[in-house]
Amino acid sequence: MQTHHDKTARRRMRLSGGTELAYVTAGDTSNPGLLLLHGYASSSSTFRDVIPALSRVAYVVAPDLPGYGESDPLPAPSFAALSNAITELLRHLEIGQRFIYLHDWGAPVGLRIAMQSPELVSGLIIQNANAHRSGFAPQWEATFAYWSDPTPENKARATTFLTFEGTRDQYTRDVPAEVVAKVKGEPWVEDWRVLNLPGRMEMQRTLLADYGNYVAQFDAIGAYFKQRQPPALMVWGRHDAFFDIAETLSWMQDLPRMEVHILDGGHFLLETHAEPALNLMMDFIKRTQERLAQLP
Repeated sequence: MQTHHDKTARRRMRLSGGTELAYVTAGDTSNPGLLLLHGYASSSSTFRDVIPALSRVAYVVAPDLPGYGESDPLPAPSFAALSNAITELLRHLEIGQRFIYLHDWGAPVGLRIAMQSPELVSGLIIQNANAHRSGFAPQWEATFAYWSDPTPENKARATTFLTFEGTRDQYTRDVPAEVVAKVKGEPWVEDWRVLNLPGRMEMQRTLLADYGNYVAQFDAIGAYFKQRQPPALMVWGRHDAFFDIAETLSWMQDLPRMEVHILDGGHFLLETHAEPALNLMMDFIKRTQERLAQLP
């Protein structure tokens, strides 16, 4: 792989299926890869405050998942299809060893990539990402009902979050006012604009239904954690209205050596706690690389 120093750059790639994927790269290609996977309604802009510094210790790849940000939606969206699109990007960029940042909707994408090539995973960074039944907060009940009985009525009840208020809630619901006050600008306005582009709302309904297929993989995911024990760092916003704090214990049981930091933020932790999270990530990547370098 060629080595060059790469300032932060926005790029586009045409996927084999014909749609375009937007992504950000930053850093030196001789460094380990760091795949940053954002959550629902957002885009790679989630990582705007951490990419410049992270690019000093890793070659950062931050895609807009298909149908988010500036990326086209896929003709048949599913988490498996999103994962295949990102795998195609990693191949295109010749990314071998990689750290994977998992957040929210990015977890089903990133864990599928990790389990397909476990030998390439240098480490996992877990930020408000669900991989156990313990993670589901009470407002998932309508979604459970929809998964078990996908009637039009249940679909409507499960997708009431597809509103401007529901989009803002991703950032503010159950988060203390003084923490919300630290969010710069109104990132949910851009999220809502993208959600209203052609095909995006239907894509969200399709992905919500498909998340049930991800939940069905939880046992296999748990087996992967227990068997492979990838190095892991957790930075978790404790005021998450969507993923229960009990989820952090489930991750700890699967990954008993994982380093865990519970911060006073919400579901979108980096909006308010980019600096402390960044320091923890930089330290984790550097230490893990040093340890890997010492292995025979």
